Parts: sequence; structure tokens; C-alpha cells
Amino acid sequence: MATALYVETTLHGDLAVLWHRTQDAREHARWDLRFPEIEDVTAQTPTAPRTFRYALRLPGLTVAGLGTSVGEHTRPDGTRTSALRFASPSPLSLIRRGSGWWRYVPTPEGTRFLTGYDYEPGWGRLGALVDRAGFRRLVGWATAWSFDRLRLWVDDGVPPEVALRRGLADAALRAAAALAAARGGRPGAPAVLLVLGAAFLPPLPGAPRAGRCLRHPPDRTGRTPASSLSTLEAPS
Repeated sequence: MATALYVETTLHGDLAVLWHRTQDAREHARWDLRFPEIEDVTAQTPTAPRTFRYALRLPGLTVAGLGTSVGEHTRPDGTRTSALRFASPSPLSLIRRGSGWWRYVPTPEGTRFLTGYDYEPGWGRLGALVDRAGFRRLVGWATAWSFDRLRLWVDDGVPPEVALRRGLADAALRAAAALAAARGGRPGAPAVLLVLGAAFLPPLPGAPRAGRCLRHPPDRTGRTPASSLSTLEAPS
């Protein structure tokens, strides 16, 4: 499956901590906006693929699926990788199945943590239209926001739950500032002022920002999928 979405950030904290907080299902669910509920359903061993259940629960609605993943952290150059395949049988899921990879690359500036992934939309033709209309961009934004939330946790010690509250407060502050500016502007200006307010207000300390992450691979490292993805079986 060709890589359609890409996100990269650089972290300065301990690589072992980063590995644990991305590979442990309970830790992963704390920072990843896309997977707020993850349960590992296999015995965790260093080499065998793991199987996990994931779910997104909203009032009166649950979308769940299965995934398989395998990580590698014994390369001589210190680079680590992790491959993932996932699928949801739920007719409510807009993501039917997909695959992706994480790569952890030590550099003098810190650890480059990057991902590339793609998925097939559900809902038939309607799902394809919704995906192109904006859902795919929303998924990419959620990935970048989550990566920055993870960076704040690893580098600055900001727990993901605190980062979420700060992110909501940041969004509310921007909306309030834009609304106040719109009330004092001329008719027809509110939409423009909303964009300007969101773009130029400095973020609250400790608030995640998707814009801090790269969204396109800058080199071959970001374009090459993890080799373990080719042998990882899809969940069943």
C-alpha cells in the first residue's frame, strides 16, 4: 500500500522512553488522538507480532477494529522500526483497513520520529467522497497533533491528559479572540478574522500544535517503509 500520509517530529528525550510510550498499548492510547482506546490481546514478546483491539467510543456509538504490529530495535545504527496493519469490520467505520510504519532515527539533534501510512475508506463510494472532501486531511492533522502531544510528554514531562486540556483551552482562546475581532470589524470580515486569529496567536505553553510537525518526507528515510511491513500479516 503506497504511503499517502506522512508526519515527522524530532524529540530530545530518552529514546527508550519514546519506544515504551509508543509500543505499549496503554501508553499509546494516552497520547494518540486517533486511537483513544487500545487493548493488547497477545503476550508481549520482543520479536513476535502483537495483536490489539482498538476502539473509538462516542455517545451511542462505538467503532472498533483489530490490528497487528511488530517492532525492531536491535539495528547496529540504533535506528528502530515498527510496522502495523489494521482493519475494522464495523459498517460505521470510515476506515476499512490500512497499514503503516514508525521509524525512530537517532541524530545529533535528537530522535527523528516519523510515520507513513495509508488506508482504504469504508462506506463505498460515499466514503471515498467523504475521504477526499476532508476526512483524510483531518486524519493527517490528528496524527500531527498527536505526535506533538507525545513530544511534549517525552521532552517536557507534560502528561497527555494535561496537554489535551491545554489544547482545548488554546482553541477556545483563539475562537474567543477571533469572535471579539469579528464583532468589531465590518460585515463580511469574520471568516478572514477567524483564520488570522488562529494563525497568528502564539500557542499556550504546553499546548500541542500539529503545525510543529513535518507533513512531507524530506529525504529517503521518510519515503522508505519498514521492511517488516512486507511480511506482517493483516489482522483476522
